[in-house]
Amino acid sequence: MDLTRLAIAPWDLMVRSIAIYLALTLALRLFGKRELGQMTIFDLVLVLLVANAVQPAMTGPDNSLLGGLIIIVTLFLLNWGVGWARLRSPVVRRLLQSPPKVLARDGAWIPGALQREGVEADEAEMALREHGVAGVADAQLVELESDGSISVVPQEVSGRQRPRRRVRMLRRP
Repeated sequence: MDLTRLAIAPWDLMVRSIAIYLALTLALRLFGKRELGQMTIFDLVLVLLVANAVQPAMTGPDNSLLGGLIIIVTLFLLNWGVGWARLRSPVVRRLLQSPPKVLARDGAWIPGALQREGVEADEAEMALREHGVAGVADAQLVELESDGSISVVPQEVSGRQRPRRRVRMLRRP
């Protein structure tokens, strides 16, 4: 068995990989925002099944070591290129990254916002508690960020100042 003999042309492997990458990116962009840590068991099953389903579409009849390496390099270069383009182009950023969505404002949930964004009420309440906010009435703003995390801005408490966290930015020469 020759590990370096390709069953199909290298460019064919590259085109197949790029097509699968773009299709999966589009599907993930259209079907919601979840952080890796927020994946449910159903999300994990979906990822495993999709990975199993697309593997033959990428490799075709090729099962050589060289073919696998070509696919890996193609995917890493494509991912790097997409990241580079997203950082430099507002158009690409808007296409790949949805803007934050407001879920609650001034102590009240926005009707239908949780359902529209696919966030369960108990998930949103958990995010409030993680931010030290007892309930939505104590939140000035609750947003679903573009990365799937939930940010909470607490109501200002009169007569008491909340401690502010300091973020130190290091400048590189």
